[in-house]
Amino acid sequence: MAEKKKAGAFDIRVVIATLIGLYGVILTVLGIVEKQAEIDKAAGININLWGGIAMLVFAGLFVLWARLRPIAVPVEE
Repeated sequence: MAEKKKAGAFDIRVVIATLIGLYGVILTVLGIVEKQAEIDKAAGININLWGGIAMLVFAGLFVLWARLRPIAVPVEE
């Protein structure tokens, strides 16, 4: 029976979650410091803030998925 090892940081889901989380943090910060005049241009919706929050939630779900169902890679002898 071959041994298996978790992919860990090399799991593509972790890489995707990191990138989307980084963009989500940037958009959230931009949304918090946005001027009201810019928000009014988008029908009164702070798109940067809501988009950033959605990206952070998405990144969190990806990390949760990677932690709950890790990829097992067979170890060669």
